[in-house]
Amino acid sequence: MFYVQRNAEGRLLIADAFKGLLRVRGEGPRAEVETLLATVQHPVPDDPVRFADAVKVAPQGTIWLTDASRRFGAQALGSTFEASVLDILEHSCTGRLIAVDPLTRLSRVALQGLCFPNGLAMSADGRRLLLSETGTYRILQLDLARLSVVRTAQGDKGVPTLAQAMQQGAARVLIDNLPGYPDNLTAGQNGRFWVGLTKPRSPVLDFADHHPIVRSVTLRLPRALWPVPKPYGHVIAFDEQGHILDDLQDPSGAYPETTAATEADGRLFIQSLNAGSVGWRPYTGPMP
Repeated sequence: MFYVQRNAEGRLLIADAFKGLLRVRGEGPRAEVETLLATVQHPVPDDPVRFADAVKVAPQGTIWLTDASRRFGAQALGSTFEASVLDILEHSCTGRLIAVDPLTRLSRVALQGLCFPNGLAMSADGRRLLLSETGTYRILQLDLARLSVVRTAQGDKGVPTLAQAMQQGAARVLIDNLPGYPDNLTAGQNGRFWVGLTKPRSPVLDFADHHPIVRSVTLRLPRALWPVPKPYGHVIAFDEQGHILDDLQDPSGAYPETTAATEADGRLFIQSLNAGSVGWRPYTGPMP
């Protein structure tokens, strides 16, 4: 699993779930791949990035990276799927948002206490960051200026939790109670943003929200008995105010595990976790 973004120099940045944040120099067969970030330096030096998930470059150059879980690393488990399912089942919310200075490469944890943070997208003015929180079926909006001054009990050495950021106006829920697990975010045309829902919600896990013992028991079941929902295709378009603009579904699951949607040249390209190809359909905007 990896997510791609270009920086101001046109170089390709890759959030690689196994290796961390990578940067590609050059093109074609002579391209070189270097590891830009495998550990975080603040607040704990050399703290490994265990599940790099999405990367986004802000207009001023700051690189934002989601580290989906500190409990279940993709490399350690040899599988992004198993790591993600274990994290969501346990629901310990150890994910974090990392900020990287593009010049010094100094990295810091900017926000913690996230329930499997996933896709990232930037607002049109570059002041707010949208973040899909897969484990809670919602999309967050972060005010980057306010986030940098959130107070913690540890002062400058502390890392704000999502709860603290919300209390101090640096974060808010933009879209709540989605019908599936939100994955990647992409900016579309005419102010649209797209999110892919990889799976519909699980009734077992919804029930377990209020009964932690169910989560504990489920984690001990054989993998074949995990409550993994059926295949389903689903992408949603919304605006910066959180209004739903379009809702495209494939209940048959013929093109399953839809992770993202990208608008280009009058088409909507659909990405999938497991499909063997990229899907597309003509698209010029929501139906009237």
